[in-house]
Amino acid sequence: MDRTTNILSEYACALRYEDLPPETVHQVKRTLADTIGCAIGGFSARPSEIARKLAFGVTSTMPSRIIGTSQTSAPDLAGFANGVMVRYLDCNDAYFSPGGGHPSDMIPGVLAVADPRGSDGRAVITAIVLAYEVFCRLSDQVVASEHGWDQGIFSVIGATCGAGKVMGLNRDAMSQAISLAVVPNLPMIVTRVGELSMWKGCATASATKAGIFAALLAQQGMTGPEAPFEGPGGLWAHTGSKEVLLERFGKRGEPFRIMNTLFKTFPSQIHTQGPISLALELRSQVTPSEIEAIRLRTYHIAVRSAATEPAKWAPQTRETADHSIPYLVAIAFQDGAVTPASFTRERLQDPAIHELISKMRVEEDPGFTARFPADYPCLLEVTTTAGRRLVAETSYPPGHRNNPLSDDQVVGKFLNLAGGVLSEERCNAAIDLLWSLEKLPNLQSLFDKLIV
Repeated sequence: MDRTTNILSEYACALRYEDLPPETVHQVKRTLADTIGCAIGGFSARPSEIARKLAFGVTSTMPSRIIGTSQTSAPDLAGFANGVMVRYLDCNDAYFSPGGGHPSDMIPGVLAVADPRGSDGRAVITAIVLAYEVFCRLSDQVVASEHGWDQGIFSVIGATCGAGKVMGLNRDAMSQAISLAVVPNLPMIVTRVGELSMWKGCATASATKAGIFAALLAQQGMTGPEAPFEGPGGLWAHTGSKEVLLERFGKRGEPFRIMNTLFKTFPSQIHTQGPISLALELRSQVTPSEIEAIRLRTYHIAVRSAATEPAKWAPQTRETADHSIPYLVAIAFQDGAVTPASFTRERLQDPAIHELISKMRVEEDPGFTARFPADYPCLLEVTTTAGRRLVAETSYPPGHRNNPLSDDQVVGKFLNLAGGVLSEERCNAAIDLLWSLEKLPNLQSLFDKLIV
């Protein structure tokens, strides 16, 4: 296999639970609580219902539990259904280096294989850390969106490594699995362009499904192309990268990349978290009827992804609205909150929201662009009808690694998202199990507490 595949497979097979510092183990538990809360919060969404219906139609000799139910499916379809639930609210974690994405999208891949194998909590924790290392270190060096590809280009590799780790694949089988994940799966960035469809919340779940399938194929002896990254027509050729340097991959002494992810406070795209928090801060000083003009200055990628296209200024779908700075700032001023209820058809069509949007400008600040991704800077300025000028600024929105959510806030987010679906008793029991994940002999008790 080529050099990149060998580096990835060697690291994947060598990583042990004993290599993980206590703070990394704790961060995995925080991340899993955040991820499962998002899944339960998205349980009743239409895309989740579609994915579960397909999964329920398949039985398997490796029955894998579907979150929120007592039913099972084949591991790849269970991973897809669970991944759609995790992603639907757009409230799960995020990672940005120069590339980025949502690494917790890969967690359903680990769970879908760990459940039928009866894997213990330590195996699950190790596999999740591994998946994050692969995804984050690749996206550190290649900005997939600049080459026309979606984030699933790397999450499929991380999901494969995580699933393969739980399955105990050796180096050769892990290499084959990585190749079988890369070659058939190049998701296009068109997923996130224009008016967004249901697929926006399903694309990385599809990558997770493909990662599980690749690991299962390799386990049975299937082989893949020997140079999926560096060969002619390989991944690096498609991303315009001559060589991706991975010498520091897994270097001892460096924090594991899961420590650098951030949790979202609001159910919306990561670049909208700062603008929303600033709008909520200024709302205590002004009513919507007093607003004459709104001006937001932020970094380039935030403007490009969440405020440039016409659809972002008049969103017609939930998926577009949660990627729209104009809509989200307006709803924050109008309602004093951004929650899953902010995206109903009635709110999308509310004239008061559109009136506020018409008073808004969103501009790139070159100085802010230069500071990203170390900072997520944005400045919001409101001019009132009486001529007052109100200003709020942030570099680290709530949930950023320099402004992290506390354990209590993570639990509070879980309860807010899952509390409308699960009983208080089940929520508290699930949280207790997650905090003791490394002691669990298997995942059965956790899945049982999550039945809706």
